Amino acid sequence: MPKAVVELSEHANRVVNVVKARDGLRGKSEAIESIVSAYEEEILDPSLRPAFVGQVQRIRRGKFRAVRSVDDLLKERP
Repeated sequence: MPKAVVELSEHANRVVNVVKARDGLRGKSEAIESIVSAYEEEILDPSLRPAFVGQVQRIRRGKFRAVRSVDDLLKERP
């Protein structure tokens, strides 16, 4: 696992300490990982946004046909 020396402002250090205490974590590194995970879910993962979920649901309601195997699918092709 990579290690890094990080300089934090007083405010950022307090936030990390609050997250550490609130979640009952053992160290600041776990608190920073928790903060990064929350940031990832909130900001970086667009696949979970409501617009994307709506698109997936529309696709699922589309017209599909059942195929038992690839061979059956290839036999039907002209």
